[in-house]
Amino acid sequence: MRRLSIATPCSPNSNLDLGTLRIFVAIVETGSFVSGGKALGLTRSAAGKAMARLEAHLGTRLLHRTTRMVSMTVDGERFFQRCVQILQDLEEAEADIRQDLPQPKGTLRISVTEAYGRIVVLPFLKSFLETWSELDVEVNLSDRVVDLVEEGFDLSIRIGDIPADSQLIARTVEHAQPYLYASASYLKRFGEPAEPSDLTNHQRLVYGLGVHSTGWNLVTSSGSEVCIDGGRKLRFDSGEAIRESALHGMGVAYLPSFLVDDDVESGRLVRLLPNYGGKRLPIQMVYASRNRLAQKVRLFIDGLVKHRREN
Repeated sequence: MRRLSIATPCSPNSNLDLGTLRIFVAIVETGSFVSGGKALGLTRSAAGKAMARLEAHLGTRLLHRTTRMVSMTVDGERFFQRCVQILQDLEEAEADIRQDLPQPKGTLRISVTEAYGRIVVLPFLKSFLETWSELDVEVNLSDRVVDLVEEGFDLSIRIGDIPADSQLIARTVEHAQPYLYASASYLKRFGEPAEPSDLTNHQRLVYGLGVHSTGWNLVTSSGSEVCIDGGRKLRFDSGEAIRESALHGMGVAYLPSFLVDDDVESGRLVRLLPNYGGKRLPIQMVYASRNRLAQKVRLFIDGLVKHRREN
């Protein structure tokens, strides 16, 4: 493992130094004072004394110590996340200046909807990690909208507009358009709708739980709109679950085309009411507003946009 310097103050107004932060992070990541100290070329005693000074300076306990293991306190967990970010930002700043450190390092944490992650992001990650081999990536596949700052994500990929009053920055990767789909087995049992109003006689597979609207806003090629909100409803919080339910003949789905293109091509699903579709939805990479965008985030954003333009 690369040896790290254990000097240099964090700021003119702080008695902390980067070496102390590195010792704390190394102890947490390795799970012991012995291993953490060894990773930085220190004895267990030196690592322990550095931690004692750090806790005394902060006025709080960061680590629980037993004879068998070391674990973080609640304050320790909060401080650890900030320390990791500080050290990663420092390495990226250094890499921006030094010609002999071109590779971004650290961990890139991404949250992406389950469907878009499976179909688009995971295949892209293969080439991304081959190019930037010193990066680690954590991917959260969930349709839940995460809090980027509170949950420590570098960026998320969301389908649809973000609120106008949001403090987040968004960059559009591409657009998706939803249409209506059902399986051949479902249509054989219940018939194919000829008009949007016929959907009130079908079971609709609806995205969103609780107080979310169950309406589907359809637009014709001429631009006129019609809202469908009726019929039996089976509700989900996952686009993938809706797709699977449609494939099993459980109802009519309203999904972005990228999620079901392969199913339509293979005949597993049939597109309904071809003259009607939903409004085009932006697929956006969203990240917290910062004066300087981290190199690892910038590389991922630029790379995914380029990947989608070429494929």
